[in-house]
Amino acid sequence: MKKNLLILTAIIVSFIGISISSQSLAADNPNILIMGEDADDETIPRDSRVFKRVLNALSNQLHNEGFDVFDETAITLENFAQGKVRRKDAELIDIARTITRPPIDVLVMFAIYPSIKKTSYTTKIRARVAGRLLGVQTGQRLGNFEVESPKSWNAPVDCSRECLLEVVGKKAKIIAMDVGNVLAEKLADLQGDQNGSSATGQPSGSGMAQGYTLVFVGFNTDDILDIEDLFTTFRGYKSHRPIELGRTRSEINYKTTSSGARLTRNLQVMFKQMNISARVAFSGNEYTINKISKRKAR
Repeated sequence: MKKNLLILTAIIVSFIGISISSQSLAADNPNILIMGEDADDETIPRDSRVFKRVLNALSNQLHNEGFDVFDETAITLENFAQGKVRRKDAELIDIARTITRPPIDVLVMFAIYPSIKKTSYTTKIRARVAGRLLGVQTGQRLGNFEVESPKSWNAPVDCSRECLLEVVGKKAKIIAMDVGNVLAEKLADLQGDQNGSSATGQPSGSGMAQGYTLVFVGFNTDDILDIEDLFTTFRGYKSHRPIELGRTRSEINYKTTSSGARLTRNLQVMFKQMNISARVAFSGNEYTINKISKRKAR
């Protein structure tokens, strides 16, 4: 069995280890959604023109850095209520997890905190943009960010609400561009060098590490041992950890920089080479893999 396993591993490596084209690398870029966290009454609500200017500046900055950013309204138009304000982070995370076309990998949540102080001779304005990066399917915090104005900006002493919105919007947009640069650096660090290596010495691809739950149903202990030996050879493999191991059902946490599509293909190829019939179902970040058993001869 060990000899056959080594031969099988070599076949898998040679099949899966084909050089990735630039098109495939692009497909591994994370899908990013930017959402405003405005539940705090001290923040600017998402229906404000200031909010929209900051959102546009953030989106444009990440887009220019080569990241795939999706518009919230466009991808939630059919199935979610529109125009809601003062939403809590639990609602934002649930929406991001529920979206499947396209599936969202990274959620950028931000809030805008203005500070306006009127004096007898001028109006002093400051602004701060803060937020965090979140792995949507795993719930992993990927980093925090905060940028504030280096100094107070002056506005006319009799600055009206319209005047204040214009000043805050203009200045907050500048801060948002700085935030966009910070986010781009953080995302680039998370992705790592696309020419880097995985734990197996193979190129890891350009995607950042994603966590998947692999649930194997109908596989015995020997099957799982063989599978563990084989899926460490997949391109982009980072690590895996058994969550539950049983005689007919096992659950494994699997981390990889490959996309879900590539992982699905790798699993299907692996089962074909192992001469195992299996049904692979995928939802969110969870795979349910059912072994199709054949009737035993008596």
